[in-house]
Amino acid sequence: MTSAFSFVMRYGGYGFREINLFMREKSSQELTPKVRIHFDVAYDSKTSKSASGLVGWDTRGNLMALKTVFHRNIPSPFAAKAHACLEGIKLGILLRIHSVKLMEDSKTVIKKCQETSTDKSIIGAIIRDIQQKKSDFQDLIFQYIHRSENLEAHRIAKIALGKGETIYLRGEELDSQNLASVGYWARNPD
Repeated sequence: MTSAFSFVMRYGGYGFREINLFMREKSSQELTPKVRIHFDVAYDSKTSKSASGLVGWDTRGNLMALKTVFHRNIPSPFAAKAHACLEGIKLGILLRIHSVKLMEDSKTVIKKCQETSTDKSIIGAIIRDIQQKKSDFQDLIFQYIHRSENLEAHRIAKIALGKGETIYLRGEELDSQNLASVGYWARNPD
């Protein structure tokens, strides 16, 4: 948003002069990501399978989307975390969100996603995919959170790994009865 400020200033002994100043301001909405996407994984080293759990919340803290993705041939838990981050980016794109905060409890993956340099680790190709998709957002933040703040994403990842399935729910599909019936959310004790 551009604002114009105008004021009159005494100009020496010869009268007054109008001065206009233009300032570029960012509204608080531009600075605050509109959606938070928590992501986590469950990994089975015996079968090299993993599942990503993703939970999207709007600015009011309302559940907006729930997604799990089942993966095969994943070489390590570290690679599984990177795949989950990529799935978080894809969820933001799918939801057509321009401002998102991706949150996870792996400091290493979050740090690698924040960097702009080429990553030469085992997950370098996945990190490059993540960095290429950054341009789909106006504002994209990767934030480390404590494991205790990521329980929902971890729980649904574990369930998805056990079931070997990929799901995507949003809107009316997210009512508590529906979520409980597919086994991804606790039932209300009504």
